[in-house]
Amino acid sequence: MRKLVPVIFITLTLAGCMVGPDYQRPTVETPETWRVDEKTAQDLANTAWWRQLDDPVLNELIATAIDENKDLLIATARVDQFAAQYGVVRADLYPQLGASAQFGQQQVTEKGGNALPSGYNTVTGNQQLVLNASWELDIWGRIRRSTEAARASLLASEEGRRGVILSLVSSVAVSYVNLRNLDKQLEISRQTAELRKGSYELFVLRYEAGIINEMELAQSRSEYEQALATIPQIQKDIALQENAINVLLGRNPGPVSRGRSLDDLKLPMIPEGLPSDLLERRPDIKQAEQNLIAANAQIGVAKAAYFPSISLTGFFGFASSDFSDLFTGSAKVWQYSAPITAPIFTAGRISSQVKVTEAIQQQYLYQYQQTIQTAFREVNDALADQNLTRKQLEAQNQRVLALRTYAGLARIRFDNGYSSYIEVLDAERSLFDVELAYVRTHGSLFQAMINLYKAMGGGWITEAESLGGAG
Repeated sequence: MRKLVPVIFITLTLAGCMVGPDYQRPTVETPETWRVDEKTAQDLANTAWWRQLDDPVLNELIATAIDENKDLLIATARVDQFAAQYGVVRADLYPQLGASAQFGQQQVTEKGGNALPSGYNTVTGNQQLVLNASWELDIWGRIRRSTEAARASLLASEEGRRGVILSLVSSVAVSYVNLRNLDKQLEISRQTAELRKGSYELFVLRYEAGIINEMELAQSRSEYEQALATIPQIQKDIALQENAINVLLGRNPGPVSRGRSLDDLKLPMIPEGLPSDLLERRPDIKQAEQNLIAANAQIGVAKAAYFPSISLTGFFGFASSDFSDLFTGSAKVWQYSAPITAPIFTAGRISSQVKVTEAIQQQYLYQYQQTIQTAFREVNDALADQNLTRKQLEAQNQRVLALRTYAGLARIRFDNGYSSYIEVLDAERSLFDVELAYVRTHGSLFQAMINLYKAMGGGWITEAESLGGAG
């Protein structure tokens, strides 16, 4: 045993040596500020932003999605998988112990050609109890690099799960706003159809009294039918939106509860943050970096194959043909060894494997850089979207007010015989189209704000986790 002491001493001396590059975060060029400056931004990136909409039904839907969404359950199971895989890889850092036992007897024939002479015992026993151990000495850091890669993969899977939560909460909120948007469009269409129905019935009476001609009656009926035709399409869109929401909730298709109307929903405030904050906020960026760390560690694993591999193996136990003698001193059996294997000629296999890992590391490096650039673009897009959509919504609101005045005056002029019904049709048709456009733009503004929170990332993901059992 004393012969192993030098080997162990050398091993512990070299234990700090690990081949392969140590990870350093790549230098990232970040803008100093966003292209769109928002002076009203507030520090809200770490709050549960969907609660700002002030709709208890939406809060409940998001909580249900966190508990039941299948994509999130899959991502959670994937984290469990990588956690277990990390344990498998990390176990190689420590000695492995095992035991084996064997108890048996056999009898040799007394009648065959190889029979023992008379008087010999034909029944023999074989009893054995052994404790064995093995330990690969991680001199060059192969196992430690493998453990580093496994840990990074685990963290990447966790960030992937958080990324699913980010997308899930945003998707539920956007889908719910779209549903209330469609509900509002359906309400306007039904109100318009009801008003045009009243006009058409009045025109029927006027036609029968000879006050208007058949063309004006046909025009009135056409506008009524056109308003009716928009209703089934919106109803179909509502059904499809409800089905999409139920999939996000992990449910079968069916109706979805409603809370506040689109007009009553409160618009979230603009979150503040610098571009550099995204590196720590966005799960996809953090996931991309962990993938890069894992790929970087795999280079060390590949380079370790250039160097000798040393293991310590041994066993100790007892073996005897007679069970009563099994634990006596003369029945002891033991052995220890330190096998060393080293590559001499591999025809370029090891160097090729190193090049493979280096190329993979470069791919993950570029993916990391691309993910950051995409994040910057998404935030700038969302900021510009909400900023310009606000202006568009205000312009459409002014147009709705103007067209309502125009439609009212056109109706008065027609009733008093100062203009034809075509002027009324034009005014009411324009008003109907603009009212629907205004509702769509209103919904688009909510969507732009939700996309902004999604693009910003932030601690609100942890807030979402606390709603259900995803964590």
